[in-house]
Amino acid sequence: MTKIIGLTGGIGSGKTTIARLFEAEGIPVYISDDEAKKIMLRPITVEKVRQEFGDLVIDNGQIDRKALSEIVFNNPEQLKKLNSIVHPLVKKHFDEWVKQNSHHPFVVKEAAILFESGSYKYCDKVITVTASEETRIERVVKRDHVKPEEVLQRIKNQIPEKERLERSNFIIYNEYKTLAKEQFLQILKILKNIH
Repeated sequence: MTKIIGLTGGIGSGKTTIARLFEAEGIPVYISDDEAKKIMLRPITVEKVRQEFGDLVIDNGQIDRKALSEIVFNNPEQLKKLNSIVHPLVKKHFDEWVKQNSHHPFVVKEAAILFESGSYKYCDKVITVTASEETRIERVVKRDHVKPEEVLQRIKNQIPEKERLERSNFIIYNEYKTLAKEQFLQILKILKNIH
């Protein structure tokens, strides 16, 4: 039975770096955000979003992500509605993906909102990637060309770091790439021995 390893972490923690290390080892990695974006392009999703949020969030037959994010960004109720459309579709897609990769002893599901979405319940183990708030803000400012205040706001919208760490089986402290890689290799060794 293929095990599912959850990989999560707050914005700017370096989840993608760790996901790439898994891929380099030949382990299949499901990047939830990327797959959710593809699912948002499907006609069935566009129609469900239009029914729930109206024509204002549709532009040329596609979801206007900017208009939609303005509605859901600081409104938990509206975000819940959107998630109730998208999450089941992503879950179905992920389950099919796991079946396609069932010849591997384990696969990795990378998701920023692994705990918030409840996806962690389907994982055999969870790895959280973390870094100091200062480092995370610095990384995101550089990557997304945004103001530090905006990053701080995004961090505040995610579950508290302490809670994320407490709920994880493994933690990778990703301040420096070489140290993060050492921790990754130690965890990989343990995962390879889980039966």
